[in-house]
Amino acid sequence: MTAATPKGERRRQALVEAAAELLADGGFDAVRHRAVAERAGLPLASTTYYFDSLDELIVAATEFHARQELVWGAKRLEEVADRLGDDEVLADLVLDLLLGQSADAEAVVLRYERLVATGRRPYLRPLMRALGGELRGLIYEIFTRSGRRFGRERVEELIALVDGAVVNALIEVDSDPRGVAGRMLRTALSRQD
Repeated sequence: MTAATPKGERRRQALVEAAAELLADGGFDAVRHRAVAERAGLPLASTTYYFDSLDELIVAATEFHARQELVWGAKRLEEVADRLGDDEVLADLVLDLLLGQSADAEAVVLRYERLVATGRRPYLRPLMRALGGELRGLIYEIFTRSGRRFGRERVEELIALVDGAVVNALIEVDSDPRGVAGRMLRTALSRQD
């Protein structure tokens, strides 16, 4: 990696952000040297100048995208902290973190495709485990601050409930994965009181 100058750092960051956008829009297959360089407005050779491989660029883009979502989630938690006793507010925040902020079924499909495709990309596994741990920690904090005394195991169960609901909803012709997951999560939360 060569980015020792401020100009080099800016170019490298532009490539990471462009790759993160492509990843979010089209999954791993959308992240190609040419597409990243074009999106960043940089020469094609810059992708191999600043990154040893496409895999290294994908790791950087995945981390950048996930960290942005974690920062957004923590900020959103602070904004709604005094309303977390409301199951609607609580469920919406958890769903935003697990499914993304878009209600669009295609965006949810792309998110889950990325998660599943990670299994075939061993170079991403350590990063995804670390980021997944941070996400679960943030969700645990959300439940704790809502006044619910869930252990980490119960939080894992609720995340699995959402994931299962989403996967099952994606099979439907007119799928509404967020709606289905939201109904199931709200039902599970209402049984905890």
